[in-house]
Amino acid sequence: MEITKIYKPDEVAQAAKEIQLGELIAFPTETVYGLGADATNEKAVRRVFQAKGRPANNPLNVTVCSPKMVERFVGEINEWGQKLIKQFWPGPLTLIFKTLPHALAPVVTGGLPTAAFRMPDNQVTLKMIELAGTPIVGPSANSSGKPSPTTADHVFHDMEGKIAGIVDDGPTAVGVESTIIDLSGDTPIITRPGAISIKAIEDVLGIKVLLKDDKDVAPAAQYKHYNPDAQVLMVNDQDWDQVDQWLKTQNQKVGVMATDKVLDSLSNTKLQFSLGQDVQSASKRFFAGIRHLDNDEHAKMILVQKFPEIGLGEAYMNRLEKASGNQTWSLE
Repeated sequence: MEITKIYKPDEVAQAAKEIQLGELIAFPTETVYGLGADATNEKAVRRVFQAKGRPANNPLNVTVCSPKMVERFVGEINEWGQKLIKQFWPGPLTLIFKTLPHALAPVVTGGLPTAAFRMPDNQVTLKMIELAGTPIVGPSANSSGKPSPTTADHVFHDMEGKIAGIVDDGPTAVGVESTIIDLSGDTPIITRPGAISIKAIEDVLGIKVLLKDDKDVAPAAQYKHYNPDAQVLMVNDQDWDQVDQWLKTQNQKVGVMATDKVLDSLSNTKLQFSLGQDVQSASKRFFAGIRHLDNDEHAKMILVQKFPEIGLGEAYMNRLEKASGNQTWSLE
């Protein structure tokens, strides 16, 4: 078993050296913590799959510190990509491009002729990649299928003894993963809603973009995501009064994740996790809440507030639907 070291932001040069040596380092972004390895080192990349328990045909995104680093693998970036990079990078947007022949090993791309690239809005991680002198793969730093990590402690819980280190830059600011848009075809396609809204992307490109569920376009979607041990159920706004009465009859441990306004209206909840005031705070706290109620409190069921699928609500509901298996609480 490896000893997993915690690096402070000012120790990022040591973390970069570990990347160069083929080690695995978890790193902060504005969305969730990623699990990094030299994207050009096939042996190191294979260890990422092993550490996560991730299926080997599931492609990995490539995390970069500049658009120029992307050009090494795709050649000239197309017009859509240039527009989106200018507006949103560094930031929570992942771009899929066709890659040059043999530019990346099949272990990174899942054997596809494309790869996904992201430049996160975190200066510590950008510095680490710059010092390492290589792009890094960057899937979320959690055990495959479990809720994504938004703090270094979450990473340590899943990855202790499996990776060389974790760069701790505090809790992430956004909390849900990046938006993914495929720019490799004739039409831009959103394959995963995220922190950048579909409308914001359309405004920049000046065209309508397609939205496809990721199971239609990526092997990654063959596998269940955000799958805690507890049963997760979505709750419609109009049902909270019924939920409150129902909770009085429950002998099992039930956790409730909702805004402060909803929690204040409930009198029978013994196990609560605040999602704050709105969808912004709810998105930031979502994974932390699922992890807390599941891992720390050992709830048997977790009831979670729904939000309208507008703006950031698109990403929030995408994650909640996956965690719940699209199941909604009902008395029936």
